[in-house]
Amino acid sequence: MKVLIVEDNVDLARNIQDFLVREGYVCEWSATCSNALEKLSSFEYDCLVLDIMLPDGSGLSLVEHIKQQKIRTNVLIISAKNSLDDKIHGLDLGADDYLTKPFHLSELNARLKAIYRRNALDGDNTVSFNEIILNTVSLEARVNNTLLDLTKKEFDLLLYFLINKNRILTRQSLAEHLWGDYADNLANFDFVYQHVKNLRKKINAAQGKDYIGTVYGIGYKFDTNIS
Repeated sequence: MKVLIVEDNVDLARNIQDFLVREGYVCEWSATCSNALEKLSSFEYDCLVLDIMLPDGSGLSLVEHIKQQKIRTNVLIISAKNSLDDKIHGLDLGADDYLTKPFHLSELNARLKAIYRRNALDGDNTVSFNEIILNTVSLEARVNNTLLDLTKKEFDLLLYFLINKNRILTRQSLAEHLWGDYADNLANFDFVYQHVKNLRKKINAAQGKDYIGTVYGIGYKFDTNIS
């Protein structure tokens, strides 16, 4: 899961980021509304961990922007404000959940997983298409009931393809989803090709169909029409 943390408290933001990275997330951080807006206009995120009180405005304005622009992302609000009105307002604007500070990082992790499972995975811990089954809890991938020996990045890549079936995914978007900000420092995206190549090879070895097609000059597409 790729997460954008929007929080001006540096220590809290770093603690959240360090914890989520250890849990296998790709995390980026913004300390202001304006910087978060820039990131949202350029990159895709599965979820925002969003503080309400920011130096240059209210985090709730970001929720309004996300909904108005129909940006595909989930929102978990975190705030020291404990009033019922703030919670109701945030949820009415379109936020998916609300967590009051202080909180345990393990609860934040559980809330993020629940939001992702509910909105991206239709409330299930498994994602499947024909002979391919992924378990997002055990991080196991099976093809024709054969367990694939996938790296974490390969698992995340396959999950991303399954969630975005029949959508053309650019090499850049794949790199940003798997590596976050680090992708900006790369000279090229040849490593994406290598990861896709390895993933296709492992699926084919388990007698799975080659759904992942190359869209030349752009990227890749998981094509459900392959017979």
